[in-house]
Amino acid sequence: MILKAPTSGEITVLGLDPSKERGKLFHQAGVQLQETVHQNDARVWELCSLFAAMYPDPLDYKKLLQQFHLQKKAASPLSKLSSGQRQRAALILALIGNPKPLFLDELTTGLDPQSRREIWNYLQELQSEGRTIVLTTHYMEEAAFLCDQICLINHGRIIAQGTVEQVIEQAQIDLTITLQSEAPILPFLEGLPYISRSTQAGSQVSISTSSEQTLADLVLRLREHNLDYRRMTISYPELEDAFLRLIKTEAEKRVSS
Repeated sequence: MILKAPTSGEITVLGLDPSKERGKLFHQAGVQLQETVHQNDARVWELCSLFAAMYPDPLDYKKLLQQFHLQKKAASPLSKLSSGQRQRAALILALIGNPKPLFLDELTTGLDPQSRREIWNYLQELQSEGRTIVLTTHYMEEAAFLCDQICLINHGRIIAQGTVEQVIEQAQIDLTITLQSEAPILPFLEGLPYISRSTQAGSQVSISTSSEQTLADLVLRLREHNLDYRRMTISYPELEDAFLRLIKTEAEKRVSS
């Protein structure tokens, strides 16, 4: 189960030490690696049968093939499967042992958007079964869509962890309010709290703020001065924005130290 010797610290999975109790853990955890090499001429059902023989109480792989819509490809060699189908097959192989935790490494890398979304739907089905899934991904959209808990790692160091909302909050990124107006808006923003930056280029106005309250304050201020506006929107930071801000902050800390 453990592929690389730790440099320091301790880790347990299901109360077991992966470096000392590999055999016990093998039968309780499922793993899908980013690059798994199987014989290309091996047929899907043959690999499923082989993997099932490794576990004392495997899941019925025929039912898994149906669940992941690969039953019609059971007799096909791996080399004849599309990228999305190969990833589904890899997921089935990781599930055959009926694992308690499931470790997935870059499961959707290289897939087209449709295939990626299909994999997401399958993972949500597994989540609804109560399975614990540890997912490694470089796609922030994927992490935000699937994960209950996020751990952002940069150069081997954890820079933030928590729910998606908590990680975004840790990055301390302002909200952005935009609107269009032919009137000069900026002079009328004076005194409004929470605003950190405001610009106006022609009719396009952009306001950065740390609080949603600014939206209500802004509307009242514009009405108070009879200022016409249109297309007012508020944009919230995404997980990718938070990640970029956090790694920038981390880099600045390293330079200053």
